[in-house]
Amino acid sequence: MPKVKAQISISLDGYMAGPNQSEENPLGEGGEALHEWAVKLASFHEMHGRVGEGERGVSDDVLRATLDRLGAVVMGRNMFGPIRGPWPDEEWKGWWGEEPPFHCPVYVLTRYPRDPVQMDGGTSFHFVTEGIETAIAEAKEAADDQDVSVGGASTLQQTIAAGLLDEIVVTQVPILLGGGERLFDRLPAGTKVELAAVVEGPEALHLTYRFG
Repeated sequence: MPKVKAQISISLDGYMAGPNQSEENPLGEGGEALHEWAVKLASFHEMHGRVGEGERGVSDDVLRATLDRLGAVVMGRNMFGPIRGPWPDEEWKGWWGEEPPFHCPVYVLTRYPRDPVQMDGGTSFHFVTEGIETAIAEAKEAADDQDVSVGGASTLQQTIAAGLLDEIVVTQVPILLGGGERLFDRLPAGTKVELAAVVEGPEALHLTYRFG
């Protein structure tokens, strides 16, 4: 059965991005260290068109499983880019260059309408102004019988609060950021979460949680 799921890296003190995020430093101060475990893996290289490169092992298995059956993505505007307010033009097309690694429809939450953007490699960006429920519904329809992946702290929090997230893989990286954007802020007390799996990788701990 198709799922709405997420995979995210956090620090030991619970941050998924460091302080002072900017266009020059999109993951905040120290935030790039959250993803060092992933960028060397074979599945990460394959996402970026580099087949046959990278390491394999238990962490690669975890990342690969989150990418299997991926049919659509939902993200917040902060994950898409640093521009705020009305779109000044259509020049900004995300952080990822001409061929983003998603290879599927991506739905971006925003308050400001914008025409869809078709990119190389099968990625298309669609801008949703009606909120998280509409974004998830449109992504599910586009994904057909595949899964929907959700990214970005605020977007994940909205998805969990609305009862729309089925599963999340939280990769806990042994660093301390001391500030920034927390994953599990602003969530209702009593949210039911089940620890479904624990996988110890060489550089990080992968924790799978299910919501119900």
